[in-house]
Amino acid sequence: MDKISIIIPVYNVEQYVKKCLESVLNQTYSNLEVLIINDGSTDNSAYICQEYADKDTRIRLFHQENRGLSSALNIGLEHFTGDYLGFVDSDDWVEPDMFETLYNLIKSKKTSISIASFYYDKDNVSFPVKNKNHIPDDVISKKNMLLYPLQRDMYPGFCGYVWNKLYSADIIKASNLKFAEEIKYGMDIVFYTSLVISENGTGICSDKPVYHYLQRDTAISKSKSYQIRKDILAVYKYLEELYNNNEYSDISYWARGFYCYHAGVIADIAFESGDTEVLTHMQTEIADHLNDYIKTNEDYPDKYERMRNRLELSL
Repeated sequence: MDKISIIIPVYNVEQYVKKCLESVLNQTYSNLEVLIINDGSTDNSAYICQEYADKDTRIRLFHQENRGLSSALNIGLEHFTGDYLGFVDSDDWVEPDMFETLYNLIKSKKTSISIASFYYDKDNVSFPVKNKNHIPDDVISKKNMLLYPLQRDMYPGFCGYVWNKLYSADIIKASNLKFAEEIKYGMDIVFYTSLVISENGTGICSDKPVYHYLQRDTAISKSKSYQIRKDILAVYKYLEELYNNNEYSDISYWARGFYCYHAGVIADIAFESGDTEVLTHMQTEIADHLNDYIKTNEDYPDKYERMRNRLELSL
C-alpha cells in the first residue's frame, strides 16, 4: 500500500488546528505520514500538535523559530518519505475521503498530479466550488495544467493552490523545487507552475469537492499591506518569464492579465488609504497591462470597465 505524506505548516492556529488534524488523521486512506511543522507559534498550537503526535505514530512533528510559511513548507519537503505528497493548511479541514479520492485518481491514469475541487467555508457554511466548464475524465496535457489555474472564471475549482492536489513523490524529488522564502503571498502559484513545467506534470481532475478552504478576515490574502500585496505582482512577472522561456509564450498574456488585476486591487487599497505614490504607480502598471486584462476577460466587459475606472482615481 503506497504511503501518502501530508505536510501541514502551523502558526498560531489554536482555534482551528484540532479540526484540521482530526480530519487528516481520520482519512479513509490510512497509510499516511503527517508532517507538522510548527513555525514558532506563540499560542497553544505547538502544545496541541504535541498532544496529537503523542497519540498517533503517523505524525512527525518539527519545531522551528518563526521563519514564515515557505520555510515551514520546505522543512516538510526535506523530510517527507511517502510515495505521494499532499498539503493541508492548518486552519482548513478535509473530507474523510479526500486522499483516497486523489490517490485513486492519480493511479487511474498514471499521471503525476491529481486535482479535486473544494469548498469555501465561512460562518460555518460550506460553499462548493464548481467548474463552469467540465474537465474530461482523462489525462490533462501539460499546457492545460498551466492554463486551467489561470482561467479561473471557467475553472475555479482547479486553481493554482497546492492543497487541493496530490503529487507523485518522483516529480517532487526530481524537480528539487523549494517554496520561495522571500515571497509571502503567492508562493503556491510559483511552486505549482514551476513543477508542471520542469517535470512535464500531466494530471487528472475531479469536480468532487474534498477540501474546506476557510475564509478568514485575518488571512494574508485579505491583507491591505502594500509590502505583502506587491509580492503577487512579482509572482505574475515571474510566471510571464517562465512561460516565455519554456515555449509557452502564447499563454503568457494570462500572467500579464493577472498582474493587471492585482495592480487594480492595490490601486483600490492605495486610494482608500490616501497613498498617492502607490496609486500613481499602480495606475501606470494598469495602463501598461490593460490590453492583456481585456483579452483575458473578453466575456466580462464589466470587469475591464471597472479596471478602466481605476485609471480615473485621484487623491
